[in-house]
Amino acid sequence: MVYLLPIFAVLASFCFVFITKPKSQKNIKLLLAFSGAFLLALTFFELLPEVYQSSKPKTVALFILAGILLQILLESFSKGAEHGHFHMNIKKNNFPIVLLLSLSLHALIEGLPISEENNIIYGILIHKVPVSIILSIFLLNSNLKIVFAVLFVILFALMTPLGSLLALETTILSSYYIELTALAIGVFLHISTVVLFESSQGHAFNLQKLIVIAFGFGLAYFL
Repeated sequence: MVYLLPIFAVLASFCFVFITKPKSQKNIKLLLAFSGAFLLALTFFELLPEVYQSSKPKTVALFILAGILLQILLESFSKGAEHGHFHMNIKKNNFPIVLLLSLSLHALIEGLPISEENNIIYGILIHKVPVSIILSIFLLNSNLKIVFAVLFVILFALMTPLGSLLALETTILSSYYIELTALAIGVFLHISTVVLFESSQGHAFNLQKLIVIAFGFGLAYFL
């Protein structure tokens, strides 16, 4: 059941935007900062000890670095959508297939390290909510037909559980669980740090942001 929670998080976020039509993104940016801090802390507390205890340090490090490079590559196609930034225009009724593929691969990788032995699912969930809200605002305010926007969100919502299913049920992927988890760690490290840095306006001191980041770190520690 826990593996289906990302689907609910994405679809609930889309419904929230469709019904309320939020105008301001100030609180969403704070939620982004919290989600980045929470995901970063869970990565350190949960995933890094697991992979470094189970494999050679240099092998793990190579896959983590590969994950960072992969996420940078994906962002060249998604224009930063994974951390709540959309810098693209959708032509009328043109389905954004490149955006969907890049976000889907990112979401698929997110699902790989999810297991009953760790709490990373909660970091992924909290990361998905603000990103899905901003994605939904972007899609609903674009030239895209509503049916295409709904199809986009549904396909995106399915990717993280699909990643978890593939990692657990396929022999090839399950035998490389540590390496794939290290790859996901690289993705998480890049995403969470970019979210934390970009949530500052002009790099000015922001007490609210500092509080939500500290709360994200603390919650992950006591989880």
